[in-house]
Amino acid sequence: MFHQYYKWIRCFHAVAKTGGFTAAAQYLHIGQPTVTDQVKALETRFNVELFLRGGRSVRLTAAGERLYAITQGLFGQEEEAIQFLQSVNKLKAGLVRVGSVSPPIALELARNFRQTHPSIELTVSIGSEKSTLQGLQDFDIDVGILVEPPAVDGLHIAHYRSERVVAVVPEGHAWTKRSSIATADIEGEALILREAGSKTRHRVERACQRANVPMNCIMEINSREAILHAVANRMGIGFVTQVEFIPLPGLAAVEIDDEQLTISYSLCCLSVRRDRPLIKALFDVALG
Repeated sequence: MFHQYYKWIRCFHAVAKTGGFTAAAQYLHIGQPTVTDQVKALETRFNVELFLRGGRSVRLTAAGERLYAITQGLFGQEEEAIQFLQSVNKLKAGLVRVGSVSPPIALELARNFRQTHPSIELTVSIGSEKSTLQGLQDFDIDVGILVEPPAVDGLHIAHYRSERVVAVVPEGHAWTKRSSIATADIEGEALILREAGSKTRHRVERACQRANVPMNCIMEINSREAILHAVANRMGIGFVTQVEFIPLPGLAAVEIDDEQLTISYSLCCLSVRRDRPLIKALFDVALG
């Protein structure tokens, strides 16, 4: 019975995805009046309002939001089928979408993948753990790079790499004369930390707690790059993983001799998609 409403629902999905009837028509390669008629037919048939129309803009109603949550999975699998058909010829074409909590790790993986599969398109989006997990579940991304992700039903997780946390200090700081410091040396320093919930901050707090080291946090910043600039301006010291350290003028990275200050990154995808050719190719490059 679904085939009777397929065109209507596909037009609805396109409008919800693109944010407008004209954009949906371009996305579907059909006329804008056709899109309007198909959506109107769907609303009339089921006596429901799916969009709030105002001038050139449209917004989903509550019913529209719930229907869109369903069609994201439905048409996400359809797009995946097209990607599969494009990629079966020895991975000569297709698109892999990567979401990550760490820009440098994602870009390094992207570079390695492009060197191995130069004809395959790859996109990278940077976001939080929550948005990356949601992107996987909504079929908006194919592979996620996360820090020790939670066990989620239907999520395939593979350890990718581990990185040590380093202290970032201003040029000329006393620590720069040493090969490494101990966690105990953090006592008394003015600390610039990431926001609560940050994995890097959690590691530093845990290490200090185990070493009975009091912490003097003078500022919270929700950006790695902003922390580096704050340290360069001698406002305090910060912490990032080694791979995320950017050697800006006026900065130095100092190793911390504490095994607790290690962060593990994982590659994730939906379990039902782990053997898809393009996703498998990315995992093979990363873990091979």
